[in-house]
Amino acid sequence: MLDYSLLAALAAVVRERSFERAARALHVSPSAVSQRIKLLEQRLGQVLVVRGPPCEPTEAGRLLCRHVEQVGMLEQDLLTQMPALAPDGMGRITLRLAVNADSLATWFVPAIAAFAASESALLDLSLEDQAHTAERLRSGEVLAAVTDLAEAVQGCRSLPLGSMRYVATASPAFIQRYFPDGVTPQALAAAPCLCFNRQDRLQARWVEQHWAAAPAMPTHWLPSSQAFVDAACAGLGWGMNPAAAVAQDLAEGRLQLLRPDAALLLPLYWQTPRLALPMLERLTRAVLSAAQEGLESDGTA
Repeated sequence: MLDYSLLAALAAVVRERSFERAARALHVSPSAVSQRIKLLEQRLGQVLVVRGPPCEPTEAGRLLCRHVEQVGMLEQDLLTQMPALAPDGMGRITLRLAVNADSLATWFVPAIAAFAASESALLDLSLEDQAHTAERLRSGEVLAAVTDLAEAVQGCRSLPLGSMRYVATASPAFIQRYFPDGVTPQALAAAPCLCFNRQDRLQARWVEQHWAAAPAMPTHWLPSSQAFVDAACAGLGWGMNPAAAVAQDLAEGRLQLLRPDAALLLPLYWQTPRLALPMLERLTRAVLSAAQEGLESDGTA
């Protein structure tokens, strides 16, 4: 039988990425956490946590953490129906999710707010590019993910959410300076663009959608959705922003479209394990409902 007091210590270390922070979360000493991890590793005959700043789980450690998370959801539902099993009150399980920054900045918060309003659960969100959130799911680091991957990760199901509409925007002064004769590959090669991080290919995809290939473009790196909008308004560069995030800036003239007829639609999917977990189903319903309100349902630009 698994010892869940030991597994809880492992899950806390992986979640907090530190023995000291895990100890504070569990209200025990760091040495007690260390002893529990060592005992669990001895019983299983393998390393579960790579020590260091930060602590990282091994593959076996991730599998056990995923199990703890799933069991925790079942236990929360059971305690809701039978509160006498927890006379001191129910604790809160932490669910780890991966989401892209633009979804978090636009439609995803209403989903998790609706879910958390009626659940004894906390959320731990990892921000990744939509093309890489599935990797977090595949490795077992998160329970569910918003991704642009339509094909289901092994052991998961993939549910279509809708499409996020992106538009290429810049300030009027920036457009006058770099695109006085329109948007061309030559002009794009000289005009600084904005990118979220090294994984962000939205700007290149938009260019490739209209020209044979994207030229080498000078780039500012801004890992923040709001900073992306602010930087475009300030004339730092041009970038792809969610249409919903820049609607007011466009209406008030702080931003303009580089090409009014050229949006980029990015289909998004919700991937979760194929498990009959009531809490996970309720989270999925909340995500699908918010996506229906915040994303486009068809694929036409």
